[in-house]
Amino acid sequence: MALSYTLDKAGNVSTTSVQVVSKDNTVPSTASLTVGTVGETRIAVTARGTDSTSGVSSYAFQISSTSATSGFTTVATQKSTATSYAYTYDDLSDNTTYYLRVIVTDIAGNQTTSAVASSKTTISPNGVENVLKEGYAKIILVGNKDKVEEVARKNNINIKGAKIVDPLTSEKYDEYVNLLYDLRKIKGMTIEQAKELVKDPVYFGVLMVKDKNSEADGLVSGAVHSTSDTIRPALQILKTREGIKLVSAFFVMVVPNCEYGENGIFIFADSGLNENPTDEDLSEIAIESGESFKQLIGKEPKIAMLSYSTHGSAKSSLTEKIIRATKKIRKKAPDLTVDGELQLDAAIMPEVAKMKAPDSPVKGEANVLIFPNLDAGNIGYKLVQRLAKAEAYGPLCQGLAKPVNDLSRGCSSKDIEGVIAITAVQANDE
Repeated sequence: MALSYTLDKAGNVSTTSVQVVSKDNTVPSTASLTVGTVGETRIAVTARGTDSTSGVSSYAFQISSTSATSGFTTVATQKSTATSYAYTYDDLSDNTTYYLRVIVTDIAGNQTTSAVASSKTTISPNGVENVLKEGYAKIILVGNKDKVEEVARKNNINIKGAKIVDPLTSEKYDEYVNLLYDLRKIKGMTIEQAKELVKDPVYFGVLMVKDKNSEADGLVSGAVHSTSDTIRPALQILKTREGIKLVSAFFVMVVPNCEYGENGIFIFADSGLNENPTDEDLSEIAIESGESFKQLIGKEPKIAMLSYSTHGSAKSSLTEKIIRATKKIRKKAPDLTVDGELQLDAAIMPEVAKMKAPDSPVKGEANVLIFPNLDAGNIGYKLVQRLAKAEAYGPLCQGLAKPVNDLSRGCSSKDIEGVIAITAVQANDE
């Protein structure tokens, strides 16, 4: 089996080819695994293979970030009966060497393992240059200074004016180790664990935000980190804002040529964090989202609690949860314009609202959409982003003591600029 492995985050393609032959000496057609760029700042892996040889039963694509000899995990399998195959694996980290191998199983059950191909991911500080030019935020890049400058130089990105802080050489390292240890020792953290975690750029960045004497007012992360890797340190170190019970995540959606919402602007929540919120959780998410809309957009929020039912057109435990949540919102925040349960068309289209919900205070003019669970919220924002060509800024966090915002791993440099701007607004309002 011929295998090519290409990795390029900065536009410099490097390819390693290896070959494996099955036990009966038949050679299947080629397969490739490519780590490349989607939307400028996302690293994705795509495996493609075709086979017309009867001697092969299946392939298993395996990836390791440990070494060339251990730590391999099967990320995809392919039966040789298929004529083509595509798979995307996007759970990769920045500045990490990945190893790829393919295990071929022939029709007799014999297995052959390919040689190992490898390459290293990098991340470009693209998205920072325009922020520095506009001057609406001061930029601190957390990472190895030489590597950051090298990537910027290779990509012709001007980061002059940005401060680069390396956790390993920072004079704050020992102070932050002790700070993290003091915050987490009650949970069983050891000083040795704290020393390792503070080396991580996200942990170090959140500790900078926590530090009243540092220059950091907020943090943006997530282009090459999962949401949990961004939110976990924030919850452990910053905790929630006073009076807030729940941290949630939302997207600012800007839909082009759209007459709905606030001239095409919406907040979608929760689209990134809470999997199956209770009615109490939904009420908190809605109130926080209303505050976020007013803070960021400067307009009055009109909140729709979404469901597959409108005002009792269907009845189930799912619709009852939305109704209870709506009642709790009205009790906690009587000045908010909110209604539920509402179907999407009744929430954002006045002509439909007149038919389905004529007494609705939202009147089909919702600009804040609260989804019943994370499945709906995440699918909803991605549908609008991809099909309507909308700009999606987030997932943005609300409820934390200080601004920490996540980026989708499919984000573009424009997304990064937008989230930095939003974080700056949140920080100025603290």
